[in-house]
Amino acid sequence: MTVNDFVDDKAPQLAFYGKAFLSNQLDFNEIQLYLWDTLEEWQMYNHQGDAQSDMERVFWHLLHAFDRWPCWAIRGNQFLRKQIDDCCDYLSIGGQVPQGCIGIRP
Repeated sequence: MTVNDFVDDKAPQLAFYGKAFLSNQLDFNEIQLYLWDTLEEWQMYNHQGDAQSDMERVFWHLLHAFDRWPCWAIRGNQFLRKQIDDCCDYLSIGGQVPQGCIGIRP
């Protein structure tokens, strides 16, 4: 599986989970489980190097945000919440790359 295949497969799922979390339809623990499952699968492919596309950078940025920030911080910080929402929109419908996305491969 190529990096693009991996990201194309995982990005819509992450966007869906992110939107569901932001609208209080999904528990934060579900995102955490998705995050660890995704990282475990990523390790199987042993892809090296920097993120190659805007889609991949936004994907890793969003995944990292859900790892880095606790539930209460995402829910309570309007800037962080908007950035996560913008990343979810980008991963699901495209458009302008959200500002401040520094997606780095794990």
